[in-house]
Amino acid sequence: MTMTIMIFAIVIYLGYIVYLGVKCSKTNKNTDDFYLGGRKLGPYVTAMSAEASDMSSWLLMGLPGVVLLTGVAGNTTGFAEAFWTALGLGVGTYLNFLFVARRIRLYSARTSSTTIPSFLSDRFGDSKGLLTAIAALVIVVFFVPYTASGFSAIGKLANSIFGVEYHTAMIIGAAILVTYTIIGGFLAASLTDLVQSIIMTVALFVIIAFGIEYAGGFDAVKNAVLAHDSISSMGQYFRLTGTDGKSYGFLPIVSTLAWGLGYFGMPHILLRFMAIEDDSKLKVSRRVATVWVFLSMGIAIFIGLIGYSFAAQSGLIAAKGFDAERIIIYMSNHIAHLDTFGALIAGLILAGILASIMSTADSQLLAAASSVSENIVKRFFWHNVGKKAQMWLARLTVLAISVVAIFLAWNQNSSVFRIVSFAWAGFGAAFGPIILFALFWRRTNKWGAFAGVLTGAAVVFLWKYLIRPLGGFWNIYELLPAFLLSAVAIVVTSLLTKEPDAAVTATFDEVNAQIKQK
Repeated sequence: MTMTIMIFAIVIYLGYIVYLGVKCSKTNKNTDDFYLGGRKLGPYVTAMSAEASDMSSWLLMGLPGVVLLTGVAGNTTGFAEAFWTALGLGVGTYLNFLFVARRIRLYSARTSSTTIPSFLSDRFGDSKGLLTAIAALVIVVFFVPYTASGFSAIGKLANSIFGVEYHTAMIIGAAILVTYTIIGGFLAASLTDLVQSIIMTVALFVIIAFGIEYAGGFDAVKNAVLAHDSISSMGQYFRLTGTDGKSYGFLPIVSTLAWGLGYFGMPHILLRFMAIEDDSKLKVSRRVATVWVFLSMGIAIFIGLIGYSFAAQSGLIAAKGFDAERIIIYMSNHIAHLDTFGALIAGLILAGILASIMSTADSQLLAAASSVSENIVKRFFWHNVGKKAQMWLARLTVLAISVVAIFLAWNQNSSVFRIVSFAWAGFGAAFGPIILFALFWRRTNKWGAFAGVLTGAAVVFLWKYLIRPLGGFWNIYELLPAFLLSAVAIVVTSLLTKEPDAAVTATFDEVNAQIKQK
């Protein structure tokens, strides 16, 4: 009976998002509607869809897991890592909305750009489309595996909770996600992201309420944490360095804060900025998004503390095969067996985890598909495609990329969160610096853009696999050095090559004048 109620709650959630996809399909008249929602997003949908598509299962599984591991097996830096990463992401969210959102909305509307690769080509007057092709390939390289990690997470979630065979669960989950994405496009993905962000928030609060009650109150949570041998005081537990005062110093702090730089280059987030109907409402979006990001990550960190108490009291920490990142799943299973209402609540919590996965995967899928169909196929191979054929091409591309992602996710032992971290660095370093220079530095030219995108993407690979393994000073999150070197490459290359054409600088001046007028 318990399992039936949980499945019922999840089925209701999945049915509703498919319904939204069908409803949104009526607005898709062309590929501009399919990939950018006709630039008609409201401020709240813009804010919440941007953040829901950003957080993924990392919010409900990864972040609490990192905190929970503090004090376990001698790990003393989990809380510090979670705190500084969350702070970097929160500040990055605010700055992205403050400096990038309105400018890229006005600029992309002025150049009629519907994707990030097309925006870069239009911004720098790249008539041959080489910048478009390079940017599109970078998106495909990082986004297809990223999407595969989402499919894999769906399969692992269903397998661990309901015992459904991994591949069957993954295919069913991917099929539902692909269905509403193909039918409804960008608008469906954005609206479902809004719904999913609400479910994620409710799930976070429910888990906190249950965890504190289960432990016997907040004081009991604190006492359970302090009871662990490696934690001598609550102040030490909240210390932003390790117990030796050195294990989480300046370099690790800067490295984890650098996560915030990634926001400037995330295609699926930048597309939300480009799609808002009224750019003057972005101030509302900025406030809503920033509050939600800080609140949700703060709650997730607190769940890690509560989760430690729960795991300690229930004997999970000592159990064989204990996985800290599944603490919310363990707690949900306990809630489910309390009574009928508990089973329904557990279903809601699990739907929240599923929502965090799907809200990211659908956006990644669309961003990768638009890069292939619009920026590669249409730009270089099928120039005169009609409107109806464009829609079919868009939908078939989504389907084709989904098949590739399923193939990549077939190995259930593949790492989900390692891929997320690497892809975040790839996008942040390849696109973050050039987006900022494109919007703020008039002298930037297409050769500087080429150099920036290629340098950022290449350094992420080199630093991750060749330099970071050296350890010590070199053990820095690859996003930070790749971002800085990409910025240097943009400036140096732009200054060493001729100035951008007059038409390019004229458009830059027009957009700047428009920004100052409002």
